[in-house]
Amino acid sequence: MPAPVLHTPRLTLRPHVLSDMAPFWEFFRSDRAEYVDAPQNESHFWYGFASEVGSWDLMGHGGWAVDTKGGDFVGQVAITRPPHFPETEIGWLFFESAEGKGYASEAATAALHWAWAQGFETLVSYIHPKNARSIALAERLGAVMDSAAALPNGETSKETVVYRHAPDTDGAPEAYA
Repeated sequence: MPAPVLHTPRLTLRPHVLSDMAPFWEFFRSDRAEYVDAPQNESHFWYGFASEVGSWDLMGHGGWAVDTKGGDFVGQVAITRPPHFPETEIGWLFFESAEGKGYASEAATAALHWAWAQGFETLVSYIHPKNARSIALAERLGAVMDSAAALPNGETSKETVVYRHAPDTDGAPEAYA
């Protein structure tokens, strides 16, 4: 099953295509990747990218490429659970050209609404404690820090904090009942 296409007023979340790889590789080689688990080489990058795509067939969720309505590829939002994650995560990665435009919030909100419609009861975001922008986004989305949540295998609280998303805090209809 490929990723479903989701639309927001300014964005389209779509399945990844091979041409998405080059901008991702540039991102991972830049300072913007300081707080993410960047691949060590192009082989590891290929495996990670392919897992974002293949997770849709294996697990029913995975990564979406995010395009503006004008067709510019600006980043990714993903709902994933690789083997070393104790819970399913929503994560995001946006390119410098998308900074400060609200695209990450808009795309993540669309992905969260999709997740709640699919029956997910909670999602987490694993974030480096120094990644202030990602923490701010998680909080804007209504997530709260969950210091009791399990961390990904091999990670410590110096490397990762957990923010918990739930339908009633992320703008799902229950929030307005």
